[in-house]
Amino acid sequence: MLITIYYAAILALLYVYLTFRVIGIRRIAKVSIGDGGNEKLSRAIRVHANFSEYVPFTLLLIYFLEIQNANSIVLHILCSLLLIARFLHAYGVSNINEKLQFRILGMIMNISVLAISSLYLLLTGIV
Repeated sequence: MLITIYYAAILALLYVYLTFRVIGIRRIAKVSIGDGGNEKLSRAIRVHANFSEYVPFTLLLIYFLEIQNANSIVLHILCSLLLIARFLHAYGVSNINEKLQFRILGMIMNISVLAISSLYLLLTGIV
């Protein structure tokens, strides 16, 4: 089994959780479109949206590394960092009393994985 596919499946389950979290908060807040001024819903929407903005592209780059036979340890490290980053970001942003250190660390990790994957592809001549 390809390494990236395994982590993509785990991340997809996290995305499903975030989706149902938004739906649940929408039901409680009785808001069908937008956030209705509800800060908890606004934060849940942003966590969900931020995930969908960063994760697919980052996973795609890691997958490109994998199909070009990049070192499996490197792939596990990149994927693990991405997974941890997304949990940290979700936790940090979800709290109304925001846990800024978790949000910052999550985004630094996610952007680092994105940049490292890109540079690895470019510098190894794989592209």
